[in-house]
Amino acid sequence: MADKPTAKYRKDYKPADFSITHVHLTFDLQETDTHVRAVNKVVRQSHSEASTLVLAGEDLDLVALAVNGVAHTDYALTEGGIEIHQVPAEFELTVDTKINPKENSSLEGLYLSEGAFCTQCEAEGFRRITFYLDRPDNLAIFTTKVIADTSFPSLLSNGNRVAAGEVENGRHWVEWHDPFPKPSYLFALVAGDFDILEDTFTTKSGREVALEIYVDKGNLDRSHHAMLSLKRSMQWDEERFGLEYDLDIYMIVAVDFFNMGAMENKGLNVFNSKFVLAKPETATDADFLGIEAVIGHEYFHNWTGNRITCRDWFQLSLKEGLTVFRDQEFSSDLGSRAVNRINNVRIVRGPQFAEDAGPMAHPIRPEKVIEMNNFYTLTVYEKGSEVIRMLHTLLGEEKFQAGMRLYVDRHDGTAATCEDFVVAMEEASGADLKQFRLWYSQSGTPELTVATDYDATAKTFSVTVSQETKPTLDQAEKQALHIPFDIELYGADGRVLPLILNGGSVDNVLNVTQATQTFVFENIEEKPVISMLREFSAPVKLHYDYTDEELSFLMVNATNDFARWDAGQMLLAKHIRHNVTLSQQENIFELPLAVIAAFEGVLTNAELEPAFVAEMLTLPTESEVAGWYDVADVDAIANALGFIRQTLASEMVEPLTEKYHQLLQADYDVEHTSINKRKLRNTCLRFLALTEAGDELVKAQYRSSNNMTDTIAALDAANTGKLPCRETLMADFSDKWQHDGLVMDKWFMLQGKNPAENALDVVKAQLSHPAFNIKNPNRCRNLIGSFCGQNPLRFHARSGEGYEFLVDMLTQLNSVNPQVASRLIDPLLKFKRYDEARQRLMRSGLEKLAKLDGLAKDLFEKINKALEQ
Repeated sequence: MADKPTAKYRKDYKPADFSITHVHLTFDLQETDTHVRAVNKVVRQSHSEASTLVLAGEDLDLVALAVNGVAHTDYALTEGGIEIHQVPAEFELTVDTKINPKENSSLEGLYLSEGAFCTQCEAEGFRRITFYLDRPDNLAIFTTKVIADTSFPSLLSNGNRVAAGEVENGRHWVEWHDPFPKPSYLFALVAGDFDILEDTFTTKSGREVALEIYVDKGNLDRSHHAMLSLKRSMQWDEERFGLEYDLDIYMIVAVDFFNMGAMENKGLNVFNSKFVLAKPETATDADFLGIEAVIGHEYFHNWTGNRITCRDWFQLSLKEGLTVFRDQEFSSDLGSRAVNRINNVRIVRGPQFAEDAGPMAHPIRPEKVIEMNNFYTLTVYEKGSEVIRMLHTLLGEEKFQAGMRLYVDRHDGTAATCEDFVVAMEEASGADLKQFRLWYSQSGTPELTVATDYDATAKTFSVTVSQETKPTLDQAEKQALHIPFDIELYGADGRVLPLILNGGSVDNVLNVTQATQTFVFENIEEKPVISMLREFSAPVKLHYDYTDEELSFLMVNATNDFARWDAGQMLLAKHIRHNVTLSQQENIFELPLAVIAAFEGVLTNAELEPAFVAEMLTLPTESEVAGWYDVADVDAIANALGFIRQTLASEMVEPLTEKYHQLLQADYDVEHTSINKRKLRNTCLRFLALTEAGDELVKAQYRSSNNMTDTIAALDAANTGKLPCRETLMADFSDKWQHDGLVMDKWFMLQGKNPAENALDVVKAQLSHPAFNIKNPNRCRNLIGSFCGQNPLRFHARSGEGYEFLVDMLTQLNSVNPQVASRLIDPLLKFKRYDEARQRLMRSGLEKLAKLDGLAKDLFEKINKALEQ
């Protein structure tokens, strides 16, 4: 590219010279020639004496500029926007621009989605609409008038409807006013012809709020679960956090072309259709649960993100980490806390830990950035949530909620920082969080190595914890962190032993604050079995030399369901590692009968929740296992996992078959108990697909299924089991559903994850499938993303053809939608974690991309960081 993009640094933050306090927007919508007029009230900040107003702008056609109603010509257009010279201390600025929504394939700013006008302004999309102070610390009162043809009956924006009318030539208008100051990234506009689901919610103070969900024509019957999820979210936030909705109306719009999952624009949430549309015939249980969680997440942003926003984008985790924590708690309160916690931890231990170990490693509050869209990451969101959870663990619910109340009272209506949040927690609880703050500024995954010693004479049990965070590309030096370390000790009979330190009882959560720290527990009459990092009390890796017997004991006796699951995962990990070594040595694989018996005991335990049993029986993914090694042996890992999966299936075929038939449900509903039973039943099917009866069982389930969950489970079992019925069932599904892109996304994902040797040829063939569109982010993520990110054996083929395919796709997407390209490139960035031959091939692909003309900032930043390793 012509000019090398430059980095911005958190330390360089300074307030703008001016602020825009009010803006009145008028949109005259046309597909290729939309006129936008912005009338801004501009005030010079008290700290400044500047006479030049600098505004951001991108891909805009400036039509006119006026100061206090008089044409103003003393300005200069720049690469990043406009400089307006010789302006007074307070004035009205009118800016007229023209934009082309139809040609906007980036899906940032104002664009067309299947014939409807739609916006996405986070992080820096508003500058594609008009010249503006497009930064999160500029909060303004927005009034928006939307004018369009009457063929677009729904004209929506933020706030409350205040006026409407008609104009000549078959056009009409609606005006909206948002009384709450907000940054431009929370602006939204939608215009289209939709079906509308309407309802109301009465807040705890007695206010009636109108609820409206807008969906494409014909999809109204798929929006009821989203409405139910919204009402549950509103009620839960009142009950758990004491936070009440503030506008007269709350709207959700579902669009097919959307880069993100959803966007929390004030009062007008724009959603990827994936997280709104669902009915049993078209959506799986995972879809229903995902909709519930994402609806909750965006609603909870009304306070943690909208009423209190970020001072600058380096503070992104202030709103996202906190709100992910809140949506996780929402899902846990409504469903299974243990299963939700397990699923959250899988994400952290898998892709988030991998991100920490890669070239894009960064703290939850980054120090520098080139392209802000690249920091909508698992680190900022998921690890950010774990940091909030650690605060909750250290403080307890009562003090945490006191901190939340202080934070909201103090910062409502402002643009705040991560430090503001920690200070509120500190002041409300009386806790010293000075060392804890390092979690915000230090990147990488801490590793805890634990050693224990039992002194039978002194009746003491010593636990020595050493912590280390390895250097990352962005930080060579690391400091000791404040780590909440949740433990429990058990006697041989399964009794929980009291924790006594220095003669006094202590809580289960130990404060690990030093590089090496020893805790000596007293009055321990026998050598105990220790359970550690219960509830995953900190996002760290744990190293401890458990025996198989100790792990089997914890699977049965741990009082905490997460700890039982974790013991099972550690037991599996021991034998996965062992068989990876055996594969590399070309020796015979082995899995002790005692290990198989431990998992069979879980399967046949009628007292355990079915979904929890399903999680216990689910092996870590190949990508997660790869993260255990400095250099991952793709083939050996696949061989080891395949052997263990096949062995468990063969040795447990009778109880798996019995449980599978026992869990059959005649009718479908989305209650959590029914979802849990289907989850275990389909986990059993996935194992049984590896047995002699697999093909017939899978075909029978596919043919008799009355819901998408069981249908996709059958296809998935046929896919992973490489069953003879796979091609017939996949073709049948495509014939039935190729008219529905969201449903076909599930099919595209299975094609990407296909373990067959010709998987890449199959994926390439689907690029011309009638349902595939490279401009649609969902289609790309599900087909291309699943192959490159979830099919490591085939993506990392020694020929390098997987890498060549991804480079070709990224080359196309660089000009179509750089945000999607930036998400898909991640598997290539981790080339240092593979053998030398693969490293050379992956690096060559990155070097080829680096030479592209017009390389987008999104890709430039990631590619250059990877090549700097």
